[in-house]
Amino acid sequence: MRISKAAIAPFLALALGCGDSDDNGSDALISDAAANYAAIVAATYADSVTAAEDMATSLDAFVAAPSQTRLAAAKNAWLASREPYLQTEVFRFYDGPIDNPDDGPEGFLNAWPLDEAYIDYVTGSETSGLINSTDTIDGAALRGANEAGGETNIATGYHAIEFLLWGQDLSEDGPGNRPFTDYVIDGTGTAANQERRGLYLSTVTDLLIEDLTSLETAWQDGAAYRAEFVAAAPEESLRRILTGMIILSGFETGGERLQTALDTADQEDEHSCFSDNTHRDMIQDVVGIRNVWLGSYERLDGSKVEGVSIRDVVDAEDSELAAKLDTQIATSLSLANALQPPFDREIASGNDEGRERVRALVVSLQEQESLLQEVFRLFALEIPVAE
Repeated sequence: MRISKAAIAPFLALALGCGDSDDNGSDALISDAAANYAAIVAATYADSVTAAEDMATSLDAFVAAPSQTRLAAAKNAWLASREPYLQTEVFRFYDGPIDNPDDGPEGFLNAWPLDEAYIDYVTGSETSGLINSTDTIDGAALRGANEAGGETNIATGYHAIEFLLWGQDLSEDGPGNRPFTDYVIDGTGTAANQERRGLYLSTVTDLLIEDLTSLETAWQDGAAYRAEFVAAAPEESLRRILTGMIILSGFETGGERLQTALDTADQEDEHSCFSDNTHRDMIQDVVGIRNVWLGSYERLDGSKVEGVSIRDVVDAEDSELAAKLDTQIATSLSLANALQPPFDREIASGNDEGRERVRALVVSLQEQESLLQEVFRLFALEIPVAE
């Protein structure tokens, strides 16, 4: 879906006072931005499903005939699957389909930190975890086990798959190094319960696709939630969109994922610790925010969904504030790209340069959060408090 600047112009003209009233113009612009946002959400979730299905194909091939080559392919497919999904995280935090309190699947998709020993063996405890128990391994059982008895008892999602592919990260300079032989079932495999491990990997991947598909469906054109979102009062649509942007900027990425890791200097507090992919997590979170701000998303096939943006909405009311956010989001993305993998070395005590790179990104995201607070005030919206 591509909307030209010519198509946007009438809405800009209304918002700038060329229509019957400034309020009507602003509402029209916000409504059109909300419609474009919904199209971007739908496309990003659709790409996340596609990438997850590609990953499942690689994982199935690996489980069927484990080898070093197929394990490497499976890992690369996991890394690729994270790219579009991370850009969806800006669609959280306002009780939408991803994290509504009744049946939102976010806790099954991306929960962390993860206690590895809850799933499989770890150094010093070779018989730990669901895989090395006699518990049933199927979709219902794994959903029931997720966070059972503690919030780090994560049984499903991207990070469970990550651990099953990489294993514990015991290296200071690289990711985990689980041997492919952990999945070999001909009697020559390493670690016990190789067949259960393969079944767990396949089952948790199926659950991931199921949850992502539910999100894609909720945001498809004509779906109930998307229709309600687009039909909502303009100030309510704007509130939801901005809430995702501000909480991901400050509280989640700048705080929970970066500041916490910086404070503890502990690799267990990095977001993708098994694969050492945390730097990409940070980059793609900021890219997701930029997508919403600019009203543009580049799909996996290279096509674009674009149209009236939140930037257009803000610019119509306060062009100086819009320009400041342009600069700040670009700065945050530049600083995220400047992080040097592996992230656990960036936050390590004694690595002053690495820690300063992380700290600079935290400060930039905090400044981004402050500017977004100004946007909330500009539109007389209540600034959300993250829980």
